[in-house]
Amino acid sequence: MFARIQSDIQCILDRDPAARSRWEVLTCYPGLHALVLHRFAHGCWGWGLRWLGRFVSNLSRWLTGIEIHPAARIGERVFFDHAMGVVVGETAVIGDGCTIYQGVTLGGTSLYKGTKRHPTLGCDVVVGAGAKVLGGFTVGDGARIGSNAVVTKPVPAGATAVGNPARIILADAQADSQREAAAQRMGFSAYGVTASDDPISVALRGLIDTCARQEQKIAQLCLAVEQLSTGHKPDHLPLASPPTTVSETEKLNRLIE
Repeated sequence: MFARIQSDIQCILDRDPAARSRWEVLTCYPGLHALVLHRFAHGCWGWGLRWLGRFVSNLSRWLTGIEIHPAARIGERVFFDHAMGVVVGETAVIGDGCTIYQGVTLGGTSLYKGTKRHPTLGCDVVVGAGAKVLGGFTVGDGARIGSNAVVTKPVPAGATAVGNPARIILADAQADSQREAAAQRMGFSAYGVTASDDPISVALRGLIDTCARQEQKIAQLCLAVEQLSTGHKPDHLPLASPPTTVSETEKLNRLIE
């Protein structure tokens, strides 16, 4: 029991630069208090003392602002950072080393009792502030859920989910190297931040660039036709472009940033 609390305190010291001492973490971090109370509530639930488990869970909610159903399973070295307004459902599973920020909901979309209604988080998952993970699916090890994302489908290991509805950004070699470098400096990626671009933004930028190139080619063709109509035969297509193409492209790119 005490060894596990020491492990919880150490993981907070490792991940939160604002934590100054073990005593401060032990007395001033509601995420740690919620974990300790949940373990007692979870034990009561497993012993068949369902009402007592729910009572302790409700008491923990009053004291910490974090609502964890006593039947939920939580691994070791889990860090609820700030965590006001976090809701963890009955059949949710949180793996070792996860970090969960304020306003997160691990909820369900099914009303059928006895089924897996809530998500399972693998090891070392980061769930950003305000994210909603809804359904009985699995979020793979090392995945990142961006702030305010709404996730209703499985997330592969090492991937990042962003947006509403969430879109999956698969990890690549560059992102992996960046993540490894960040992990060496910080130990984890705070708030589910990722260096990868949103795939929708990438697609839109590609379309904008394509349109700009097409407008340039159309301008070249128009100038060539005009020169031919006046009897002048150009040796090659002139490199003319509409004066507004660059500025309009920049405006559109700024809209999707």
